[in-house]
Amino acid sequence: MLSNQKIAVLMGGPGSEREVSLASGKAVLKALQGLGLDAVGVDVTRTSIDLPPGTALAFNVIHGTFGEDGQLQQILEDMGVPYTGAGVHSSRTAFDKNLAKAAFIAAGVPTPAAETINLDKSERPSMPLPYVVKSPCQGSSVGVYICKTTDEAEAALQDVRLYGGTALIEQYVHGRELTVAVIDNRAYPVVEIVAPGGVYDMANKYPWLSGAQGSQYFCPAELDDETTRRVQEAGLAAHRALGVEIYSRVDVLLDSQNRPFVLEANTIPGMTETSLLPKAAAATGMDFPTLCLTIAEQSYQLRETR
Repeated sequence: MLSNQKIAVLMGGPGSEREVSLASGKAVLKALQGLGLDAVGVDVTRTSIDLPPGTALAFNVIHGTFGEDGQLQQILEDMGVPYTGAGVHSSRTAFDKNLAKAAFIAAGVPTPAAETINLDKSERPSMPLPYVVKSPCQGSSVGVYICKTTDEAEAALQDVRLYGGTALIEQYVHGRELTVAVIDNRAYPVVEIVAPGGVYDMANKYPWLSGAQGSQYFCPAELDDETTRRVQEAGLAAHRALGVEIYSRVDVLLDSQNRPFVLEANTIPGMTETSLLPKAAAATGMDFPTLCLTIAEQSYQLRETR
């Protein structure tokens, strides 16, 4: 299907996750070229793109702002160029934590209770501590704070104010950190994340960026069959509630009573060979190049005929 077509691997981007995106992009580019495909890398540095002549498919691995929030998808739609992954509407909905939370609640997806406050009007949370303060439109745990004291909450709200005028306040759920890859409407083996200090933040997600101690990952997660089923069902329900096309990675907390709570869905998850979605695919026997090709071909088939 794509054997004689040019694929532009879009990486980098102007946002805070640029370095992570470059790592994902280089891995995808290497995988596609290793399969003999005509793939070229495009380092995106602004909120605009210049594609190589004859590009048949844009393989988007720009994490976070611009690449994951619907802006890039809209540009590619306007250009008439097929692209990988989630579309304009589903990207916007998944990236905006307020919109995603509303979609989860409307669809009955298990998710922590939450409220949105207006920081411009000096509003403060009504729910009791502990809770989590989140910037609605940031990725990779940027602008996310677990608050157990009033002082911690006030400091978090001041920091989140730097990202915009609203904050999402979410019930704190203590539990095991899990993630569920969804590819072609199928939930893959659950991955468990064990972070040093119990907090999965930007530093221990990407220790090669900061020199911090990295997290440990277990796939498949050590869960009984019934719990595995419920976690996978929650991940798949979240993916569907957002209307995400092709693939996503859904983050889930499992509390002490083995109840899953969906936090968010990542529509452009990490795509190095050691990233979590590729780990889940590998647990089913799908190697990294095959995963990249699957995403590319399904996306092309979805959009080329439009």
